Amino acid sequence: MTATLRILSPGLSTTVQDLGRPGFRRFGVSLSGALDPIALRAANALVGNPANTGALETLYIGPSFAVEAEDTRLSFVGADAAIEILPDADADSGETIAPMRSVRLRRGQVVRVGSLKNGATLYIAVEGGFAFAPALGSVATDSRGQLGGWQGRALVAGDALPLRRGAASERDEYRIDGLDLRAPRRYRVVLGPQNDYFSDDEIERFLAADYIVSAGSNRMGMRLDGPAIRHRRGFNIVSDAIAPGSIQVPGSGRPIVLLADHQTTGGYPKIATVISADLPALGRAPIGAAVSFAAVSVEQAAAARREQFAILEHLGDKLVPLAPPSAAVASRLLEHNLISGVHDAAA
Repeated sequence: MTATLRILSPGLSTTVQDLGRPGFRRFGVSLSGALDPIALRAANALVGNPANTGALETLYIGPSFAVEAEDTRLSFVGADAAIEILPDADADSGETIAPMRSVRLRRGQVVRVGSLKNGATLYIAVEGGFAFAPALGSVATDSRGQLGGWQGRALVAGDALPLRRGAASERDEYRIDGLDLRAPRRYRVVLGPQNDYFSDDEIERFLAADYIVSAGSNRMGMRLDGPAIRHRRGFNIVSDAIAPGSIQVPGSGRPIVLLADHQTTGGYPKIATVISADLPALGRAPIGAAVSFAAVSVEQAAAARREQFAILEHLGDKLVPLAPPSAAVASRLLEHNLISGVHDAAA
């Protein structure tokens, strides 16, 4: 019998994501991958997976799913959420746990994730990962291209996601401590490549503005409500390449930050590009969040990325063993012959 996680309710939008599909944008294939790759890496670290293992990315409202395996180990990293572990699909309530930890579940148990708070994304990793065939080297879901993940789409009720492991390994559970997933005061950008389409005054206006993430945002782009930025040379350009974090300014003057599922080329001027070190934090910003920008040099952007890589290389140092509950301690004690002394004395 194939070990699976069976989706009972998919939440608002749940997809399988890894670190993306690099190297194919010249063919028109989006990078895709996790909106918050730091949280994805941490979720994988908690269950002992390589950093690029595919996991569930859920947005705003989490899924419910049943464990159909001997047992399995899951982890949850990202926004605050009520994560409820129910004994079976017929139960009305169960144990509630917090994110930023791993947990071992047995066959028949159900996980129910509620609404996300203080963030837009939550990552659910499973020990060993999902048994999906990669598409162009990645299991990341590109819903627009119907590529990767589970059937190239967001999950729906009834999906049975096959697991690579039929049972969890024997080890302790962990939480991750000291991982900062808070939003920065301002997101850093490098100006350009078409900042010459805007006057110096308009660039200053852009950098001084406070924007709000609008309800029209999605994995392709973050639409910002706030002061409109006026073009001085029109708003149409010959389409050219787009990088993750590019900030287009269309005719409305309202900026759009291009995210993981962005198109590979575009014809609106790009006033600036969010630096790669700040993109994970931007990816977790929910609708209604305040967003503002600060210009930095390419050298500063590269230094920030190096600092971030140094933190990621030591994620394992942030794992802290969870103390087992008293019931688990009692179970372990009973597995050993601790009363042999009584028996020997009676003899």
